[in-house]
Amino acid sequence: MNTRDWPIRAKLTALVIGPVTGLLALWIFATTLTFGPALDLLAARTLLYDLGRPGETVVAELQRERRLSVVQLAGDAALPELGEQRARTDRAVAELRRRIDGEDLRDAADDQLDARLDQLGSALEALPAGRAFIDDRKVDRAGAVGLYSGMVGSAFQAFSAMAALPDVQLNREASALTALGRSRELLGQADALLAGAVTAGRYAEGEHEQLVRTVENQRFLAENAVADLPPDERAGYQRLTEGPGFLRLRALQDTLIRSAELPARFDVRAWESSHTEVWQGLRDFELRGADSLAERSVPMAVRILVQLAAAGVLGLVAVVVCVLVVLRVGRSLAHRLTGVRGAATDMAERRLPDVVARLRRGEEVDVDREAPELDHGGDEIGQVARAFNEVRRTAVRAAVDEVTLRRGFNEVILNLARRSQGLVHRQLALLDRLERRTEDPDELAGLFQVDHLATRLRRHAEDLVILAGAAPGRGWRRPVAAVDVMRGAISEVEAYDRVDVGEVQSAGVLGRAVGDVIHLLAELIENATAFSPPGTRVDVTGRTVPGGYAIEITDRGLGMSPPALAAANRKLAAPPEFDPADSARLGLFVVARLAARHGVRVELRPAGPAGTTASVLVPADLITDEPPVGADATPAGPERRRMAKVTRLTTVPRGRPGRPNRDRSEPTVVPLPTARASTVEPPADGDGLPRRVRRRGPTARPRAAVADVPAHRTPEEARRAMSALQAGTARGRRDGSRATGGPSATRLRDASAAEPAETGTPSTAPEPAAEPSSPAPDHRTATERDA
Repeated sequence: MNTRDWPIRAKLTALVIGPVTGLLALWIFATTLTFGPALDLLAARTLLYDLGRPGETVVAELQRERRLSVVQLAGDAALPELGEQRARTDRAVAELRRRIDGEDLRDAADDQLDARLDQLGSALEALPAGRAFIDDRKVDRAGAVGLYSGMVGSAFQAFSAMAALPDVQLNREASALTALGRSRELLGQADALLAGAVTAGRYAEGEHEQLVRTVENQRFLAENAVADLPPDERAGYQRLTEGPGFLRLRALQDTLIRSAELPARFDVRAWESSHTEVWQGLRDFELRGADSLAERSVPMAVRILVQLAAAGVLGLVAVVVCVLVVLRVGRSLAHRLTGVRGAATDMAERRLPDVVARLRRGEEVDVDREAPELDHGGDEIGQVARAFNEVRRTAVRAAVDEVTLRRGFNEVILNLARRSQGLVHRQLALLDRLERRTEDPDELAGLFQVDHLATRLRRHAEDLVILAGAAPGRGWRRPVAAVDVMRGAISEVEAYDRVDVGEVQSAGVLGRAVGDVIHLLAELIENATAFSPPGTRVDVTGRTVPGGYAIEITDRGLGMSPPALAAANRKLAAPPEFDPADSARLGLFVVARLAARHGVRVELRPAGPAGTTASVLVPADLITDEPPVGADATPAGPERRRMAKVTRLTTVPRGRPGRPNRDRSEPTVVPLPTARASTVEPPADGDGLPRRVRRRGPTARPRAAVADVPAHRTPEEARRAMSALQAGTARGRRDGSRATGGPSATRLRDASAAEPAETGTPSTAPEPAAEPSSPAPDHRTATERDA
């Protein structure tokens, strides 16, 4: 049995319950041993008056009836006296049966006496049948003597079972009285045998030998019984035996023993008178002894009960005192240990986390007040409490130091991140000016690549700001279309060319959440591209659902195991405190922080047949109608360029009235190897689109002539050619729309429908001022400019 994890109360109870139970059992056992004999002594009086007296009366009546029955069998006629005696015997037997069947006698009797009483009742039931045999002379004198002697013997066996008193002297005296009764029974048997022989005039066969054995047994029992009597009773019996009747009866017995035949001059009258006197004297002596025995047993029983009561009360008091002491000491120990445990639990679960939370909020903490002194005495428990006091103070000091260190660490990270943000913003502004002034397609492609790297660097700097517990500085004043938010997120991903924007239902995101949603989606898209094979695609879709707007990002990677998915979803649902030791999933931590800031729900789930789907549910309070595309809704100056930069690296256009979105199967880039720096002539077609004419700009560097033989191009060269083509096409459309006022003027403003503005810019250089009235040529489409 393992008791190591038992509560302290259970252990104390188990420690004490053994001795207390043993003491209680010993007390009960001793009480029972003493109480039983006391009850037996009290029951001796009941046995005497409910069995002894009625039983002795039945024995006497049976002895008289036996003598008369033998006399009748020895003669020729029926004796009238026998009928009267039988009536007296029946009355005595009926009274005895009533006492035997009573509850008082049965309650006072033990198991042995109960069995003897049942035997006596069965023997008495044979009396009517024996009488019938005697009346019909179907039995001889010896048989009649045996019949009645058997019933008397059963009575004496019951008397012997009564003589089982707890006191040795009383029990010996009771046994002696029972033996005297048996000797008197043998005297009666001898009288019956002699009466039959006198009536018949001779002994029957074997009667003389039986008479001799009976007399000898009677004398033997009497001598042994007298030896166990108390001195005063033994003296009384001695006086009885010295009386004239007893001496005359002994002389007659000696005469009968010496003569094998019935003496001719035997004095029958002297025998009868002497026998009656001795028999009655012995009976009276036995009854007096029994009464004295019963009277002496009651005071003895009372004395035993008094002693028992005193011992029982003292034992009970000892048990109660022991239990009370155990309960008091156990309760004190349990209470003190529970107090120490409660203090430890309170410190670990409430005080210490509260101290840490207050420290993180910047509040001052008093160590002595938060770790008060515990006083639990001077014993071992008190020493444990004092040791715990030191542990608590040390824990609080360690928490203060740890939070102070973490706060300083966050300040350092935030300071570095703000500085990095400032440099990145200045770099982006410089790149923006260089891109507008550059017409060489190779240089422009390089600037685009640097611009993209700077955009990603800005996102990583924002990660540091989020990890430090601050809010990023980017923000917009007006709603932004959901498709532009997705494009902005894709533009901040390294493998943007592997991302496909699928079906996107029209919706707008409020400006206060645009920057964080872009950052959140960028982290998820970057994870999707990083943890899927390079040749696979990543799909991004958006649709309106009950409760908000759902954006799903699906990759074709190996996916995640169910435990990993569950752990990631728990982190996304309830962002934990940032732990620098857990740097393997910083992206999930950033996503969880951004989602918790705006109530966005992010969940990862398996995608079929392989891969993972990240579902982003933007709440309805952040969703509005998609902003219109048009000149009235398009801001000018830096805000327009900033929104254009957000969507620069994606080529899937926003939906316009009358022009459905491009099908996803349509390639997003069409590389033209011959695309170079070009100029735009006035549009020749009705749609206002300009025609591109290749030429080298005046500021371009001279280049070596190349052969007309097509050469193999690397993917990077193809991307630069594509960028040049897109930049020239966009500029031609813009110039053509300005010249003709055609529909292209409206199409060029698709990416500027939302007006972003830096609402909380960090410590960086400010964005460039509004564009001059005659801006430098811009070789990029509105969807190719990074914020």
